[in-house]
Amino acid sequence: MGMALLMLGVFQKATDKDGEVQTARLITKLGIISLVLTLMLVATVSGGVMTTFGGLFISDPFAIYFKVLILIASALTLVLSRDYMENQGIARFEYSILVLFATLGMLMMVSANDLMSLYMGLEIQSLSLYVIASFHRDDPRSTEAGLKYFVLGAVSSGMLLYGISLVYGFAGSTDFDVLRAMFSGDNAGSHAPIGLIIGIVFILAGLSFKVSAVPFHMWTPDVYEGAPTPVTAFFSVGPKIAAMALFLRVMIGPFGGLIDQWQQIIIVISIASMVLGAFAAINQRNIKRLMAYSSIGHVGYALIGLAVGTEAGVRGVMIYMGIYLFMNLGAFACILTMKKGGRMVENIDDLAGLSKTHPMVAAALAIFMFSMAGIPPLAGFFGKLYIFLPAIEAGLYGLAVIGVLASVIGGFYYIRIIKVVYFDAPGESLDKPIGRDIAAILIGTSLFVLLFFVFPGPLLDAASIAAASLF
Repeated sequence: MGMALLMLGVFQKATDKDGEVQTARLITKLGIISLVLTLMLVATVSGGVMTTFGGLFISDPFAIYFKVLILIASALTLVLSRDYMENQGIARFEYSILVLFATLGMLMMVSANDLMSLYMGLEIQSLSLYVIASFHRDDPRSTEAGLKYFVLGAVSSGMLLYGISLVYGFAGSTDFDVLRAMFSGDNAGSHAPIGLIIGIVFILAGLSFKVSAVPFHMWTPDVYEGAPTPVTAFFSVGPKIAAMALFLRVMIGPFGGLIDQWQQIIIVISIASMVLGAFAAINQRNIKRLMAYSSIGHVGYALIGLAVGTEAGVRGVMIYMGIYLFMNLGAFACILTMKKGGRMVENIDDLAGLSKTHPMVAAALAIFMFSMAGIPPLAGFFGKLYIFLPAIEAGLYGLAVIGVLASVIGGFYYIRIIKVVYFDAPGESLDKPIGRDIAAILIGTSLFVLLFFVFPGPLLDAASIAAASLF
């Protein structure tokens, strides 16, 4: 579909600015339609297990669950992007096609059943993301964001590929099923060659970069701040969800029998991410940069479930990522309303008095911030609950306590935003109106976060079935 839209865009492309905008609108609409149709097809697939392309890819409830989240993230990103790209003068048809190709890479990642198909999907996604990070070519910050992401992304891909080569060298296969059979059993870990363990560590490092976990997070604040805001929204949900799915499939699947070898590494990465996410965001004044550190903290919470290594832990991660998708996209929809005189503003102080000028946006932002802080009965509270409970059941009390403390500290900067919105003296008000697309997404995501405790069944049931298919 991406190739078809690319050809259409080339043949439709006009010489004047209005023609470019019209072509971009057409391609964006077709892109959204194709994503929605794909979502419907994926959601109606039977829950059985099927392998394709000689076992390189697998379709199971785990893959279907994450594919649904990724397709929702991509479709909503394109909806959020339409007005923004036109207002910033960067409406080009290539943007939607790059999002589609990135989505294709993510879908391949979550269905990967071999280390080679894993790497192929990861690179298709990454190559598209390098370009859209620097899509605003006239903005030095955007160019810098794309360059930093490209250089550091290339390093992480090299580390991942080196880890894959070591695993292949010592195990003799890249197939997940073969590796799982090889490392299953009570004594699997004690007989694992040191070279294999080093390979797994390199794979962990490469995947940690993709989810922006500490200490591989250094690109995140600069890229989130410099990239166009809808691109930042996309970075914070789609690629992160896909990489977390990959993390789960690789570590629980082929290397599940070696959990004693990698569990401590995940625990350290999780603690470091939660602590840095909690403290580094406190002094931030740019809201996109604050959301970058917030996302690092959220990755730390999600990694608790992976560190547990049980079905309940994986289920907790899947529930958390589902809730995180709607919280984060809703928060970025609020950020996209921050315009003064047609110019985007990103300073938290610019939100002063928002409750008086844009009460609906202020209420939605408060819902998302309270939810991210883990305040009951909002969805974010239940996301953390389903992460901490398996950790306590597995005896990882210290990890759970650190998670709770980090959540309390992190709540400070979320509540500070709400304080600015509701209690600071208003300055120059933000532009009106906010746009129908953003308003629709704000309403939908805020209702999900607000009413999750009333209707948690569909997400919990889907996550339970998906997690069970991994074991």
